[in-house]
Amino acid sequence: MYRQHLDPIGDSLALSAIFAVLPLATLFVMLGVLKIKAWISAVVALAVAVVVAIAVYSMPVGQTVLSATEGAAFGFFPILWIVINAIWVYNLTVVTGYFDVLRRSFTKVSPDQRVQAIIIAFCFGALLEALAGFGTPVAITVVMLMALGFRPVKAASVALIANTAPVAFGALATPIVTLATVTSGVAKDPRLNVDTLGAMVGRQTPLLAIVVPLVLVLVVDGRRGLRQTWLPALVAGVSFGAAQFVAANYISVQLTDIIASLVSAMAVVGLLRVWSPVESPIATDDEDVLEARAETRATVRTRGRAGTATATGGTEDIGRGTGRAAGGVGRVPGASSDADVHDAPAEVARAYAPYGIIIVIFAIVNIGAVKAALGKEPWTYKFGWPGLDVRTGSGDPQASMTYTFNWLAAAGTLMILAGLITMAVLRVSPARALKAYVDTYIELRWAILTVMAVLGLAYVMNQSGQTGTLGALLAQTGGVFLVLSSILGWLGVAVTGSDTSANALFGALQVQTAKEAGLDPLLLASANSSGGVLGKMISPQNLAIAASAVGLAGQEGVIFRKVIGWSLLMLVIMCVIVALQGSPVLDWMVPSS
Repeated sequence: MYRQHLDPIGDSLALSAIFAVLPLATLFVMLGVLKIKAWISAVVALAVAVVVAIAVYSMPVGQTVLSATEGAAFGFFPILWIVINAIWVYNLTVVTGYFDVLRRSFTKVSPDQRVQAIIIAFCFGALLEALAGFGTPVAITVVMLMALGFRPVKAASVALIANTAPVAFGALATPIVTLATVTSGVAKDPRLNVDTLGAMVGRQTPLLAIVVPLVLVLVVDGRRGLRQTWLPALVAGVSFGAAQFVAANYISVQLTDIIASLVSAMAVVGLLRVWSPVESPIATDDEDVLEARAETRATVRTRGRAGTATATGGTEDIGRGTGRAAGGVGRVPGASSDADVHDAPAEVARAYAPYGIIIVIFAIVNIGAVKAALGKEPWTYKFGWPGLDVRTGSGDPQASMTYTFNWLAAAGTLMILAGLITMAVLRVSPARALKAYVDTYIELRWAILTVMAVLGLAYVMNQSGQTGTLGALLAQTGGVFLVLSSILGWLGVAVTGSDTSANALFGALQVQTAKEAGLDPLLLASANSSGGVLGKMISPQNLAIAASAVGLAGQEGVIFRKVIGWSLLMLVIMCVIVALQGSPVLDWMVPSS
């Protein structure tokens, strides 16, 4: 048995925090400064956390190892179980060519690049984020934009900026699932569960979603773009935000981005049937000299372009699998050839079928009676992690010791079911589907190791008391932490490249700090995820994906300078939203206990 002690060094929080922060500092320095591969950085940081837990916090070796193994197990199931199977379903559409059909159906909606940016980067990118996340949207949408004539740096910038509002609910709400797991038990607040955390995030990111499409048209065509296409941008943002709020609060947290992306796309397409811009220019405003020089060095190859879209670190190495599979995106050399291809309605319907299948399956599982039934044995087992016995400072059992194995109701299992049905609809042979599944594991092998190591790190820090030490120290900032909470999430994603990883690292810290400072733990935990989405566009991992996809590998700095201002501006907006939600002005938006 191990009992947490938050100030093991001289009974001083400040001195103890110097050691407690070492694992995070190790991870951030190795990833962000030394540019060391993500899996190596994560494993080393985990080792540092283990050493600190044993040598500084006097956690028994056996308890420390068991804590790390529980975290690693949770990293694979349900986290990676969702991502792997979601990417497999996507890959089925690629190997059959139906992804090309889907792409053409989007690109034929409007010849206007500004509208295309909204439909492809924002709406379709959100759908990809909903199903797979982890770099998939950037790797794929940037290639589609290039095929339509977007200049390299502009295509990359648009794809990165668009990949913000949907990130918190990406990969079937994997970040929210992770957040709920690492925060549960840190504070005695029944709201720290997937449904309520998702509902709270669904009252923050929709406000951001309204702004993002407006930023996209401004980036594509400057003030002219904003003046001429503000209407479809606003329709896309408002419809996405409204659907995201409704889905997260009243339908299904896991289905939030799927519903929001489809509603937004349909709203824009519906608008375009009765409205069109006064002119549809191909935006060619002069770019700065640095961008022009970078583009002259680019080899613009559409075929297999996404195959180079691999991340250099962080959990975004998952982009390897999606990027390589996405080679099918580039089979059509350019937008002009798309105009000559006419897909039969039945083929278009099949291209959309996998997403419809997923929605139906998840909708059925989220019916009250079905959900309750699947939450019981033999479909779900809850058990204490064998041999692990950790107590809080007050002597209560640590809630995170309980492991939930919902083998049938897990989102990853449901994605396998969707994949099996998709195989029948798209006429994929079992051998071909099995090969795609095995290939997915092979391509994600380093990402699997990275995620499992990061979750092991989070569990060791949380259960040894290192997170509690940092939270108690930060609590001394008082109400100022309302603003810092979003910035902390932003920093976590900017370095790790993943909202899931940032939630695993800082979720418990946010709740611990809220408890000590007398703030709302639900609000701060949600702020970590909502603020984190804005660090996505500047993370080295996503920048590497975007730069490689447009043929500008090594020129990540050019793209970074294009998006950093937008990242900071929207972060300020999110900080204001969270601060107001923590005040009497907007505190009615926070679900009550």
